[in-house]
Amino acid sequence: MNKVQKTTLTLSQLQQLAHTTSRIGKFDICHFDELVSTQIYLLEMLKENELHAPIAVITNEQSSGLGSRDNSWSGGEGNFFASIALDLGMLPEDLPLGSASIYFSYLMKQTLASLGQNIWLKWPNDFYFNDDKVGGTITNKVNDTLVCGIGINLKNSQNGYRALQCDISPQKLLENYLLALEKFPKWKEVFSEYEVEFKLSRKFSVHIENDKKSLSDAILCEDGSLIIEGKRVFSLR
Repeated sequence: MNKVQKTTLTLSQLQQLAHTTSRIGKFDICHFDELVSTQIYLLEMLKENELHAPIAVITNEQSSGLGSRDNSWSGGEGNFFASIALDLGMLPEDLPLGSASIYFSYLMKQTLASLGQNIWLKWPNDFYFNDDKVGGTITNKVNDTLVCGIGINLKNSQNGYRALQCDISPQKLLENYLLALEKFPKWKEVFSEYEVEFKLSRKFSVHIENDKKSLSDAILCEDGSLIIEGKRVFSLR
């Protein structure tokens, strides 16, 4: 899992951030106009027992969101910034925890497909439209809770990446995603579809321990890990 930055806000300041709440299925949803990071906010509030899973946090604007390899994912104006917390006991028994990013990401890919957006998932956690990245997923663990953060450029190109340029509202996407997630399909079902799609990743590279590795000859294993140059690698993101 990823190393997490800490917010500079105190617990009291975090508690006082203005937001509205709603509910979809088993999930409470906190809606914000602006946050530094949905992931950091949710992680901090879980650690302080101020929020409890299952819960989701979504914001219209994000100033310093967490991306892979300590990059940031920020912006607003109709783009998607959300984090979801789940108790580990809610997850499918056959899900390898090291491949949680693949699981959460692929369910989002399926959700977007149901809304007419044809994207694909580059191993292990990047959303692509054709050859262009449009978003990504990051996962962190707090005790027995898994927190998944997702950022997607729905409407406007930001963070150096293109956008889908679609009219799907972030709120509708989150609600549809949570309803899909609540069904908790088995890892085997998700992986059987992702395995077919993995061929699209082969013309790209991935960073492994700060080294850039080609995916052209990578072997995808049933637990979602890869074998690259004889070494087994999990996503752990």
